[in-house]
This record gives sequence, structure tokens and C-alpha cells, in this order.
Amino acid sequence: MKNLRILATLCALIAPLPSFAQSKPANTPIKVVIVGLVHGHVKGFLHALPNNPAAQLVGIVEPNTALAHQYATEYHLDQSLFSTDLEKTLTSKHPDAVLVYTTIQDHRRVIEAAARHNISSMVEKPLTTTMEDALAIRRAAREHHVNVLVNYETTWYRSNTEAIHEADAGKLGTLRRIVVHDGHEGPKEIGVGPEWLPWLTDPVQNGAGALFDFGCYGADLSTVLMHGKAPASVTAVTQTDKPNIYPKVDDEATVILHYPGAQTVLMPSWNWPFARKDMEVYGATGYLITVGPDGVRTRYKGEKTESQKSAPMLPAEQRDSLAYLAAVLHGQIKPTGDLSSLDTNMIVMQILDAARTSAKTGRTVELKSLPQ
Repeated sequence: MKNLRILATLCALIAPLPSFAQSKPANTPIKVVIVGLVHGHVKGFLHALPNNPAAQLVGIVEPNTALAHQYATEYHLDQSLFSTDLEKTLTSKHPDAVLVYTTIQDHRRVIEAAARHNISSMVEKPLTTTMEDALAIRRAAREHHVNVLVNYETTWYRSNTEAIHEADAGKLGTLRRIVVHDGHEGPKEIGVGPEWLPWLTDPVQNGAGALFDFGCYGADLSTVLMHGKAPASVTAVTQTDKPNIYPKVDDEATVILHYPGAQTVLMPSWNWPFARKDMEVYGATGYLITVGPDGVRTRYKGEKTESQKSAPMLPAEQRDSLAYLAAVLHGQIKPTGDLSSLDTNMIVMQILDAARTSAKTGRTVELKSLPQ
């Protein structure tokens, strides 16, 4: 009997803590802490927050006090929200999740810190800058039973969801080729802020230039369209067409992902004449081309012309990153095999890492299975 009591005590000690879904009603707003203000995408979150019932902002961690003051003024944020100390904020604010707007290199540090407090994380794309860090992030998520999610603007595009649905339903036949165009005129050209531009154009803090900044979008979509299968090999060519502006990183890339029976071509660039995020999906019996966030053009075998239509509305929990994060924490969505999930983004990191190596060496890189 004594041994049984000891065993029961040990089991209680090692059991994972109750999840958010187990402890709070489904309509409870999630409490979030923003970590970092140096990634400009945080502005979109702060702009949408007042009208989003899914989340409550309980803290902001930013070591640059001048930058913090700038955001406090611009978005009318209470000074009590701000801190320079991540650990203290996690301990005192008890958030359900952290939203990470640091440099990409800093993602691992923040995710691991949050995980030690049994707090989930959502980071801006891509997951991180190296496979070493990606594997460490996965270990932290598994050890502490937390979610690590990656936010891509294109995840919330109805057009991309429709492309995935049509491919999965077999409307296009066996997939043969995917072509993804992503990018804009260049970060400096579009006026990226002084807190963002230096690290975005640094090969260590961002992983690469346009290759990582925009190559991740297509790698993410391709991985989901291929049902979570990694490509057999990756071939990449990068160049810097504007060395006077981007002396340290690439601003142009072409990446070929080879799958048995299919190819994906990624075209990330800081040299497009305008911003674009669009995709072409070709199968044996049809094709689908996305048109902005909401429209698609299709043509199926036997049709003489293509048709254009609006993609169906997404479910409420899949229309934006906060709604999705709340649904995951409430247990309404299991983040496996989708565009934001960690398993998908481990493969995205394999692709980006291999593309960087291929561009550097001039050789095709064959992918190996990830260690489990």
C-alpha cells in the first residue's frame, strides 16, 4: 500500500499541468503577452486587438524603452503593460500565450523561456533561423506540453485554403507542379522601420534575405499541399541585385523542391515591381491559381476556358491568427499538419536550411528524415 501511495504521488508530480482547454470555458479570451516590438508585423496585431474578442493583452516585453514609448503613444497603451524583463512578466502576468515579435534568431530563446512556464507561443514566420534551433524548439514544446505555432499572413487567405481543399478533394488530379511568388519591392524601398530593417537584412538574425523572408511562405504551402511530406531534394540559386542596399544578404532567390512525381518552385524576391503573394497549383486534370487573398482562377480537364470565383468564407476560428490561437488553446483545433503547426514548420525549416546550403555550395541538397 505504501508503495502504491508513493507511485501515485510520483505520477501526480510528473503529470502535465492542466491545459487552458481543461481549465477555462471556450468563450474565455486568452491572455497574451507580446514579446518584442522590433518586428513590424506587431502593428497589425495592435491595430486589430481592440476589435478582437479572442484575446486580452496583459503585457508587453521590450528592452528598448524608447521603442516601447513610441508604441505606447501611437496605440494609446497603458504604461503598466510594459516591461523589459521577460521572466518577471511571465511570472507576474500568467499569460496563456506569448506572441513573439523579436528577431527571428531570438525565437528559440523566447519559446524556451515561455515553455518553462508552461506557456504556448506563436511566432512570426519563419519558425527560426537554423535546424539546431528548430530541433531545440520542438524539444521544449514536447517536454513542457505546450503549443508552438507559426503565423503567416497567407494562412488566413481564403484563396490558399480553397487551393488546399480542391487539391485534397482530387479536383486537380495528381499534383505535378506548384509555383509560388512572394515578396515586394524590398524592405528599404517600402519603408520598413529602423527597428526592423537592420536585423531583417542580417544573415544571422534573419537567417538570410529574401530567401528566408519570403521563401518560407511557399515552403509552408507546399508542405501542406503535399500532406506533410518533405521534398526529396532542394536546389536553390540566390543573388543580390541591389548590393548597395543589401550588401549582406540575398534579395532574389529561386528554389526548386523535388518530390517523387512533382516539383514546387519558390520565387521569393525583394525585387518585384509590387507586393505579391500568389500561387499556381497544377495537377494532372486541372489547375488553380490564387488571386489575392479571396479569389481563385480554375480550369479543369475538358473545359476550354478558365473560370474565376471568390473562395468560400473561412470558419470563424480560421480567419485570423488570434482566433486560431484561441481555438487551439481551447482545444477546438488540433494543430497538426496545418499551415501554422510545428510539425509542418519543422519541414519548412528543413527546406529553408537546405536552400541556404544549396545556394552557398551550388549543389542540390538531398533531405534526410528528421530525428524523432
